[in-house]
Amino acid sequence: MTDQIFFWGIILFLLATLGIGVWASKQIKGDSVNFLVAGRGLVLPLAAATLMAQSVDSNATLGNTDLAAEFGFWAGASLPLGLALCLFLTALFFAKPMNRMGLITLPDFYRVKYSRATEFVAAIIMVLSFSFLLAGNLVAGGFLFQTFLGTSYLAGVLLIATIVFIYTASGGLFAVAYTDAIQVAIAFIGTLCLLVFISTTFGIAVPDGMGPFDLAQLADPAEGAAINWATLLALGLGDIVAIDFMARVFAAESPETAQRACFIGSAGTVLIGVPFSMMALGAPQILADAGVTPDGPLLFALLQNVVPPALGLLVIAAILSASLSTADGAILGTSSVIAHNILGVRHTDHNAAGDRLLALTRVMALVITIMGVFFAVLVPQTGILLLLAFDLGFAGLLVPLAAGIYWPKATNYGALACIITGTAVRLLFFVMMPTMFGADNTLLYIPNPIFTADFDGFPTLISPLVGLVVFVVVSLMTQGRGGSGRRLTEPTLEGVSHVES
Repeated sequence: MTDQIFFWGIILFLLATLGIGVWASKQIKGDSVNFLVAGRGLVLPLAAATLMAQSVDSNATLGNTDLAAEFGFWAGASLPLGLALCLFLTALFFAKPMNRMGLITLPDFYRVKYSRATEFVAAIIMVLSFSFLLAGNLVAGGFLFQTFLGTSYLAGVLLIATIVFIYTASGGLFAVAYTDAIQVAIAFIGTLCLLVFISTTFGIAVPDGMGPFDLAQLADPAEGAAINWATLLALGLGDIVAIDFMARVFAAESPETAQRACFIGSAGTVLIGVPFSMMALGAPQILADAGVTPDGPLLFALLQNVVPPALGLLVIAAILSASLSTADGAILGTSSVIAHNILGVRHTDHNAAGDRLLALTRVMALVITIMGVFFAVLVPQTGILLLLAFDLGFAGLLVPLAAGIYWPKATNYGALACIITGTAVRLLFFVMMPTMFGADNTLLYIPNPIFTADFDGFPTLISPLVGLVVFVVVSLMTQGRGGSGRRLTEPTLEGVSHVES
């Protein structure tokens, strides 16, 4: 009976999500601006909900729970806290100026401020990193369907990828925003109900050295401090250059709405994500007392064997909502970057068949979905893929973005040097490290005697510092040599017409 409840509940939820997404396609009206940034008209509740939904993903729930249970509170909580920090910093320093610029995608900034070459290189890195992000959420869907629908892992990945692709390609950011609003509400209610059940039924047990006040997790490398700080910074700073977050900033109806939505999204991310870290601390003992040995994500074992079926279904819907909400943003953001910034199709490019940018973005959505499936099959892990995605942005893209707004001496040469050097250093560390954020490097590892697992976490901290130094030095050396970045003044950058010219 329990299996039947899970099966039909999941099926109905997926059909409802698909229906809402396809219904939203009516608002596209053949215009790529409607498709990509919802006509720049998202009101505060929708803007805040969709920002929160992008940060509360399967990595911050399933990955969070697995990491906290194995390594301690800060290993798991660093995921949602890092994402919340990103939204908070975006609200303080980036939301208003970025919304005023009238951009369609984040790489547009690198073209407007620096050059077409800088835009192209930045876009390539963003596409690569978001392929990992998409994959992390498809991994969660694959495990979920394998556990509760009885499919194979591959079939589960293909199923969730197909559903997200259909409604995202149909309705664009309108579909994403409407479904996100519902999904984040489910996630909030599901998290609250599970927290109440676990705390009243079993209590919140905190093993020695594993709790939020055991600060050795943030101070002692032997306790994972380097990895935990790397997680916080990769997400808190690297996620600022996330194309899905910035698309929602661009889509807000005003700069003030964009800023407030980021603040609300930051608070909501903490409220939803941190309880999973706390519940995870006592979960292994709860399962041991029930005679259960987890096979797969820890949270799934709890829902199958300990939690009442109705509540379990609600939490499953919450996890599935988290996966869908981030996967749709990754597909939409990445496909738009491929079409608009890599292939160079602009909003003004029309032909007899209509808006070319809209048509090509939908085609690229299929391409990026296939890439996500490939990485999900290659690396079936949740939390690690999220961190790898934003490590790349942190290493090379953040400094040119911040300096482009706040440092008048930033130059095109400095930006390119920073992006290329920072990213190259991070990728070099990646292939030389046997582990990444505590997990085995199964993607690409070159065995060597220099870098060991003890160095894990430090590549995240070192790579952006190298990029920063290179950026400052090269920018100062190339002042007045034809590589100076354009001065950003809000009145001249408002509106799509200027950015697209």
